[in-house]
Amino acid sequence: MSLSITPAVRDVMQASSQRQDLISMTGSGTDRTRPAVQAPAPVVILVEPQLAENIGMCARAMANFGLSEMRLVAPRDGWPSGGGLKKGATAAASGATHILENARLFDSAAEAIADLNHVLATTARERGQMKRVLTPAEAMPEVAGRIGSGERVGILFGRERIGLTNEEISLADAILTFPVNPAFASLNLAQAVLLNGYEWFKTTHGEPPFRENNPSPPAKREMILSMFDYLEAELDLCGFFPPGKKPVMTANLRDVLHRLDMTEQEARTLRGVFKSLVEGPKKARLLARQAGEAEE
Repeated sequence: MSLSITPAVRDVMQASSQRQDLISMTGSGTDRTRPAVQAPAPVVILVEPQLAENIGMCARAMANFGLSEMRLVAPRDGWPSGGGLKKGATAAASGATHILENARLFDSAAEAIADLNHVLATTARERGQMKRVLTPAEAMPEVAGRIGSGERVGILFGRERIGLTNEEISLADAILTFPVNPAFASLNLAQAVLLNGYEWFKTTHGEPPFRENNPSPPAKREMILSMFDYLEAELDLCGFFPPGKKPVMTANLRDVLHRLDMTEQEARTLRGVFKSLVEGPKKARLLARQAGEAEE
């Protein structure tokens, strides 16, 4: 017995397939089939964040760079301690809801860092405190070393409008700041988290997720020199070289082609281009002549 699939059933099957694709690939470049980075990392502590959307965007930035532990200090609009998340946070997290669901709530910055061994505070302004001032690129190798030896490290991020108070910064061991345009130094909360996360991941997982994929080996000198001979002979035939200039022009042409640092495939392709330019017009003239003779 044969079964026919109605258009309605086909639409349901297609929609199910599309949903499965979204599960495995949410956002450009995100592959849900690959295991997440679960190595120990700095704790991200957001002090009195104002908007759920900003918290969600911070979660997304954290997930981008292998940061998984978020702590929230007295969010302005509150934060659910039970089921469900604040409206807007889930959409802004773009799939990083696991970070939001596991976020811990605290009443003060002092309580949020109580179990940590080393704390950094982010600020865009000079605060007049006798602390080391580091960029994320300078700080993360030390942070990685501390975490590798078993310490727990946290990074304090301040309110969207006014940042951290001086008292909150005084709780930290060092200050983190960013090399930005001094005439426009303000970063939003998620940008600050992302920049720190990037430097952390670069320090601990420095390789990019992929490299140039070029399976063809470098061209051997024999192949390159043969192409030179062919090209120069054809240029000579068509009168390209002015009298007395051939040696200099040939050397310059070879230098141009050498700088391409060609693979075998690239050398074959370029040789094919030159051959087509030479023989193509000949074939076209021959075909035209044959067509004229056939008409006669």
